[in-house]
Amino acid sequence: MTGVTRRAIGTMAVAATAAAAGFTPGARGQTAAPSGNPIRIGYSMAMTGGLAGNGRPAQLAHQIWAQSVNETGGLLGRPVQLVYYDDQSSASQVPAIYTKLLEVDKVDLVVSSYATANIAPAMPVIMQREMAFVTLLGSATNEAFQYDRCVNISPTGGDMQEDFAKGFFAIAAKAEPKPQTIAIAGLDSDFPQRAMESARRQAKKSGIRIVYDRAYPPSTVDFSPIIRSIQSARADLVFFASYPPDSSGLLRAATELKLRATLLGGGMIGPQVTGIKAQLGPVLNNLVCWDVYAPEPTMDFPGVKAFLRRYREVAEREKVDPLGLYAPPLAYAQMQVLEQAVRRVGKLDQAAIGADFHANEFQTIIGNTRFDKLGEWTEERNLYVQYQGIQGNDLEQFKRAGTQVILHPERYRSGTLRTPYPAG
Repeated sequence: MTGVTRRAIGTMAVAATAAAAGFTPGARGQTAAPSGNPIRIGYSMAMTGGLAGNGRPAQLAHQIWAQSVNETGGLLGRPVQLVYYDDQSSASQVPAIYTKLLEVDKVDLVVSSYATANIAPAMPVIMQREMAFVTLLGSATNEAFQYDRCVNISPTGGDMQEDFAKGFFAIAAKAEPKPQTIAIAGLDSDFPQRAMESARRQAKKSGIRIVYDRAYPPSTVDFSPIIRSIQSARADLVFFASYPPDSSGLLRAATELKLRATLLGGGMIGPQVTGIKAQLGPVLNNLVCWDVYAPEPTMDFPGVKAFLRRYREVAEREKVDPLGLYAPPLAYAQMQVLEQAVRRVGKLDQAAIGADFHANEFQTIIGNTRFDKLGEWTEERNLYVQYQGIQGNDLEQFKRAGTQVILHPERYRSGTLRTPYPAG
């Protein structure tokens, strides 16, 4: 466990009271101060390393949830305590962390770190000890394990390779002139490869011809050859499947080489990250990109605005992601799902909690959801947003409606498509 740092719930102070915030859907029904031994919830989290840009904000959302629960009576009348360790964004750290949590710390409940890469190595430990498990933004992680006590907080749904790119192509179908060709490029890694496969399937369904289709290795730092190849192919649509460093590199190369397309974007992880928003600014205009939440009127679920206000108060002091628009709402929902299952069961029974995950609907600050037999959302909700009207690099503009306009799904649509990319 060398280099793994334990952090406790008291390390971050949360200013507002839960009663004032009022962002938890559904009444908790307990007002007496919690008492007795705490219910300890254990997990690893990427507090440092490449995933920390989303790991630290997710952890802050967990802290806010824990304090909110404790301020309103606790869980089953007992206080909750978070016991977590920095996995340093390294999958190799994860199994030892969960082993320690369960065998040495004797935690009562477990949830996951952020991202597929750090969820998958935890699964064998969780399964061996038959724990209920709520994961965060995994990419069909349970497809291989088939574990019936696991659910995943991610909008990709149960068939990512079919559904993930569906929204991008639904938007493209409304563009004029009608797109005929597409270029697909992505990182040689699990999530991007699933996204690329979805783009291939949707292209075939839409009658759009693929003129470029390449994966690049994780060591890639110069994206100019990819952009030049796409230019030579004269693609109408450009679908990237990338992680934050690649996304920045691809968009900068596209800007420098003046790549033009009817629609450009797709399954890019990066524009959702606050630091990348600040770096790229107007480069994002007219980008059509996958997302999980946007501050648009159509996604004003009960409690989400109040949660973001409280999150931002604390994030400013803690110097964590000041927007909180990507991982934090889902991380808070991750804990809400665990909380609601435990309350319904009425005791810390792992089998019963696992069964509840699949039997009931959950009310969260990102909307209501149910889970299928593999723990994925029964109704996928892959958002595709378009960045519009961004001026300069000021982050405040991203808090307002209209800068990340939702174009898909239709029930959440909050604006109209602008073409081409780049804007202007």
